[in-house]
Amino acid sequence: MTEHFNYSLLPHNTFHIDARCRRYVEYDSEDELRKILPSLTHERFLHIGGGSNLLFLQDFPGTILHSAIRSVDIVKSDGDDVWVRVGAGLDWDQFVEYCIQHGLYGLENLSLIPGEVGASAVQNIGAYGVEAADLLTLVETIDVTTGEIESMRAEECQYGYRTSIFKNSLRGKRFVTHVTYKLSRRFVPRLDYAALRRELEARGLSEDVLTADDLRRVIIDVRREKLPEPSETGSAGSFFVNPVVNREHFERLLAAYPEMPHYLLPDGNVKIPAGWLIQQAGWRGRQVGRAGVWPKQALVLTNLGGATGKDILALSDAICTDVEKSFGIVLQPEVNFI
Repeated sequence: MTEHFNYSLLPHNTFHIDARCRRYVEYDSEDELRKILPSLTHERFLHIGGGSNLLFLQDFPGTILHSAIRSVDIVKSDGDDVWVRVGAGLDWDQFVEYCIQHGLYGLENLSLIPGEVGASAVQNIGAYGVEAADLLTLVETIDVTTGEIESMRAEECQYGYRTSIFKNSLRGKRFVTHVTYKLSRRFVPRLDYAALRRELEARGLSEDVLTADDLRRVIIDVRREKLPEPSETGSAGSFFVNPVVNREHFERLLAAYPEMPHYLLPDGNVKIPAGWLIQQAGWRGRQVGRAGVWPKQALVLTNLGGATGKDILALSDAICTDVEKSFGIVLQPEVNFI
């Protein structure tokens, strides 16, 4: 276990905000975490992962906790099906790469998503037609009050689009320690996402010859083309959740914008890309002070160097105001404001 006081969080948030915390604690086992819990009783605390979904608006006056549990173990096999238990502190993309290298398939579409494994279970991360909840089977947690280990099956986690019970009723009450994913030794590509199919076709990669390595490489290339290099430009990836509107609202917008991209959902509602709305509102490539909207993907807000969290928030508020005025849609941030 490591412990620091008056600690800079600059290395622990992808927005590159130089906020500080009173105390920073990193643990590498459940036993170490239990030893920390009594000290949290009378102070503010926050458990973070890779910091890819956080925006610090000010210094944090309490304890920041971080998991260094990074184990990967096969806990069960049944034919082609393999259950892999992984520590919450492992970098997510390293886990995806590990799985492909060891012939364990299913996570390829989630390549290069920033963050750590624990956050995958909290956020229900997703990309290119695949969500963590599609493959996740078990989440192991520690109760902050009792220190007891409590395991939850996927169906108990109330997964939805970029949400879970850990972001709602259990927020701040349970810390994720391990996540188990059900993968397969047989590679079956998920190519439901039209843009992904088009990219594969452009590269001459047909489904019958496509390998998991091919698919991962293409997804990484596409993401890097759209997103800023993390070491150079601070961002949190997608800043807003893609909004969902009812059919009536959708029909009104489609009449005004016949080329509007959209995705029909099983419940009859319609998902509209937030990036398209922001671009249509005239924000792509614009900046306010040292905060900007990424020119290649309007869904990404960036720290152009020296921006504070409040600068990013001001830009976010201005975008939300214009989108609501133009489309009657209230954008919701995917990023957590701290």
